[in-house]
Amino acid sequence: MFDPFLLIIAAVFAFAGFIKGVIGLGLPTVSIGLLAIAMPPAQAVAIVIVPAIVTNIWQTFVGSYLRDILRRLWPLLLGTVIGIRLGAGLMTGPYARYGSLVLGVLLVAYGILGLSKRSFHLAPSREKWIGGPVGLITGVISAATGVQVIPSMPYLQAIGMEKDELVQALGVFFTTATLALAVNLTDAGLLSTATALPGLIALVAAFAGMFGGQAVRTRMHPETFRRWFLIALIGLGLYLAATTLVKLFG
Repeated sequence: MFDPFLLIIAAVFAFAGFIKGVIGLGLPTVSIGLLAIAMPPAQAVAIVIVPAIVTNIWQTFVGSYLRDILRRLWPLLLGTVIGIRLGAGLMTGPYARYGSLVLGVLLVAYGILGLSKRSFHLAPSREKWIGGPVGLITGVISAATGVQVIPSMPYLQAIGMEKDELVQALGVFFTTATLALAVNLTDAGLLSTATALPGLIALVAAFAGMFGGQAVRTRMHPETFRRWFLIALIGLGLYLAATTLVKLFG
């Protein structure tokens, strides 16, 4: 019998893929945020993980900067992997009930930071010794919520990459992080045959949304779309945080 929830998964990932197609990022953040309304973050991440890995691998190899990116970002990548492994169990252990609250706060913080358009700059001499701690913090947060944008995104924007190099660097970073997260989920028994069909539907819907978003990008100003996307993300984060607080203390 067909599960109508699969239609919800398809709609969520088509929308998240559309956003990624228009502005170049947002697939895991949006899909986990929306799915977390109806399920625990751990279950949402288990569905997100395969589409996230596949789309980010594709983004990783589109460009000619891979060697330079690895040379510059290895402390960030290594710190992220260590943080994710150290945080194994946060998503499924005794603190799992706080996952939606943390996720909501992160979405609000990310949205506000994006709307502020505040620019940061990090001197090349400081990249390596700051990248490791940033990755470690990002990894622990990712292990708890599945989201990898804080504080990694401000760091990546601060080190002064060219536009195309930054897009490829995001692919490298998110691929590394999601692969490490997949190990955590496998150890916890969350990646199984039960997630195969939802993951496949999510993957197809995400790519369909991405192609649609890329087509719209030529007609719609990406910055306008990005602003409204961030506003909606703040609203979603507030909703998740509020409903979780009601469940915990109501």
